[in-house]
Amino acid sequence: MFEEFSKRNKAVRAALDLAQQRDWGDVTLADIAKHAGLDLADLRREFACKSDILRAFQAEVDAEVLSKVKPAGAETSVRDRVFDMIMTRFEVMAPHKPALKRIACYLRCRPGEASLLACSILATQYWMLAGAGAKLDGARAAVRVAGLTAVYSRAFKVWLEDPSPSLDKTMAVLDRALSNGERALEKMEKTCSMLCGLVPRGWRRKSSDQPPPDADPAPAATV
Repeated sequence: MFEEFSKRNKAVRAALDLAQQRDWGDVTLADIAKHAGLDLADLRREFACKSDILRAFQAEVDAEVLSKVKPAGAETSVRDRVFDMIMTRFEVMAPHKPALKRIACYLRCRPGEASLLACSILATQYWMLAGAGAKLDGARAAVRVAGLTAVYSRAFKVWLEDPSPSLDKTMAVLDRALSNGERALEKMEKTCSMLCGLVPRGWRRKSSDQPPPDADPAPAATV
C-alpha cells in the first residue's frame, strides 16, 4: 500500500507515522508536512484538514482490499465473502495498528471530529458489500450498509485490542455479529414483504396528486 510516492501518499504515511508516536490531537498539519518533506502549501492542495487525511487512508485501504480479494463467485455466500473482506481489511491495516489505536482513542472522546468521517465510513462498507457481490439496490442497500457499519465497528474495536497473530477473538466476534445481522436483515425483509402484501394491487395515486392533462412537464434537473 502507498507504493506510489505522490505528495498525497507521503502525507498519509507521515500522518500515520506521527500518530504512532504521539496522540493524534498533538499531531499538527505542520508536523505532517515536515515529516513528509512537503510544504504546507503542498499539503493544502491535497487535503482540507486532518480528517481528510484519514479519509484518504480509508479510501486507499478500500482499494487495497478490493484488489486482494478475488471476485465474488456463486460457490460462496455473500456473508462469507463479507467476512473475508473485513478480515483482509484488518490484514491490510495491521502495519498501522498502533497508529489507528491512538487515533480511535482520540476520536472516541470527540464525536464532533469523529462525525467528519461518517460518510467515508459508510462508503467503505458500501464498497465492501459491492466487492462481496451483495445486492445494493433501493432501500435494501441503505439497510445493509448501516448494518455492516455497526458490525465492522464492533469487530474493529476488538481487533485493536487483539494481540494474537491468528486474530481468533476478532474472527469470533465478527462471525457472531455477521450471523446476528443476517438474521435481523431476514426478519426485516420478511416484515417489509408482509406489509407490501397488505397494500391493494389496484392502488393508485389519488387523482388530486396527478398533474392536470394540459400541464407542462417538470423541467429536468440540472447539474
